Amino acid sequence: MAKLPHSGTELLDTATLARLSNLQLLARTVVEGFILGLHKSPFRGFSVEFAEYRSYVPGDDVKHIDWKVYAKSDKYFLKLFEEETNLACHVVLDASGSMGYGSGPLTKFQYAARLAACLAHLMMRQRDATGLVMFDTEVRTFLPARGQQSHLQRMLGALEQCRPGKETDLAEPLHQVAEAIRKRGLVVLISDLLGDVEAMLGALQHLKFAGHDVIVFQVLDPDELEFPFEQLVELTDIETGEKVKTSGRSAREQYLREFQAHQAAIRDGCAGLKIDHATFDTRMPLDFALAEYLYRRGRRG
Repeated sequence: MAKLPHSGTELLDTATLARLSNLQLLARTVVEGFILGLHKSPFRGFSVEFAEYRSYVPGDDVKHIDWKVYAKSDKYFLKLFEEETNLACHVVLDASGSMGYGSGPLTKFQYAARLAACLAHLMMRQRDATGLVMFDTEVRTFLPARGQQSHLQRMLGALEQCRPGKETDLAEPLHQVAEAIRKRGLVVLISDLLGDVEAMLGALQHLKFAGHDVIVFQVLDPDELEFPFEQLVELTDIETGEKVKTSGRSAREQYLREFQAHQAAIRDGCAGLKIDHATFDTRMPLDFALAEYLYRRGRRG
C-alpha cells in the first residue's frame, strides 16, 4: 500500500476510537484536516446553477424547455444546470455475523461502522448526496442518498443501532443494491469479504455495468491476517456456532496459504473490473484509512 501524505493531525489509535462511541463526534474528529475543497460536478442535472443548453429529444421533461429561446428560434432547447451535489454516494456496509469478530478494542463491525460514519460525514461536507445500505443475507437497511444534514443524523443513528446479524451473503444483497440505485454514482462497499469471491465479483460487475464507480474497503482483524495461534486452539464459526479444535502451529501454514489465495482472487478480480480495493487492519488508525480513500478519489478527480 502506498505511503500517503498526512495532514499533520494526530493519528487516532484504535483504543481512542473505541472510547469515542458518539459517531457524530468521531466522524467530525477524524475527518478534520482531510476535507476536500468543493469542486464542480462531473454530472449534469436540473438544479440551481445554469450550465448550458441542449436540444430537446422525445422523453425529456417539457418543464425544462426554454420558451423564450423557442419564441426566437422556433426550436426546442432545454436548460441544463449544475447539480446541487457532485454525485450520489452509497456506503454499503456488511452487517453479517462474521463482522462481529474482534481480537482488539474494536470488532470488525465497530471499525467498519466508524469508517462508514467518517465517509458519510466527508461526503456530506463535500455536498455529495449520501446514502447507507446495511446487509447480511439480505438488505436490512436502505437509506437512499440525500444531501440534508438531517439525513446524516439518520444514517449515524442507523449505524449506532445496528448489530452484526446472520450469515454472510455478499452477492445477493449487492445485486439488490445495483437494481435499487437508479442514479449513477459512487458505491463504497465495506466488508471483510469472507464469502464466495466469484459470486461477489459477479455482483460488483453488476454495479459497474449499472454505471457506478466502486470502491471496496476490506476490513480484517489481525488474527485473520496473521493467524497468531501456536497452541491447541478451539475455533468457533461466529455465524454458525460450529467448533473445531486444532493445533495452531500445524494449521497456520495451511490457513495462510488459503487466505493468501483468497486475497489474490479478490485483488485480481477487482483489478479486472477496474475497482479500487484496499485492505484495512482494525489496528490501522482511521485517519489513514480515510487518507487512502481521499487519495484514491483524488486520482480520479
